[in-house]
Amino acid sequence: MHKNIQHTCFYISFLLCIKVGYSQHILAQHWQIWKTLAQVQFKTIQKQGKEIDIPVFSAELQKLEGKEIYITGYLIPLEETNRQDYFVLSAYPYNDCYFCGGAGIETVIEVYAQEKIPYSRKPISLKGILKLNTQNSENLLFMLKNATLLAK
Repeated sequence: MHKNIQHTCFYISFLLCIKVGYSQHILAQHWQIWKTLAQVQFKTIQKQGKEIDIPVFSAELQKLEGKEIYITGYLIPLEETNRQDYFVLSAYPYNDCYFCGGAGIETVIEVYAQEKIPYSRKPISLKGILKLNTQNSENLLFMLKNATLLAK
């Protein structure tokens, strides 16, 4: 009987270690997407007598257009409420993000969530459909449509 309890405890511990390791691996992949988003360059063109920078997305990034992605980052609220369904997700905390001058525009993504997501100062993980923006200068380079919050 004692050996059965030891084996059961070992088995449960083993499964927990696998789950924690797998969760950390998945979370690392969610952070990895930022490196792919950084694969954008800019080309300056003349339009109506003005110089305009337009994004040129890498082939790898173009393959993700319209696909579901998983991403982890910091919620930057655009409204003064505790729950947001339209916000910016940043690779960096608020004080280091693009809007505060600490990073490039490739480090933020405009998020359109299916449901309101509670504000958190800690990183959150989302899944949604990636849209690349080459047309509308009113929006960011990247948009995450139909986004949902992933369980912690």
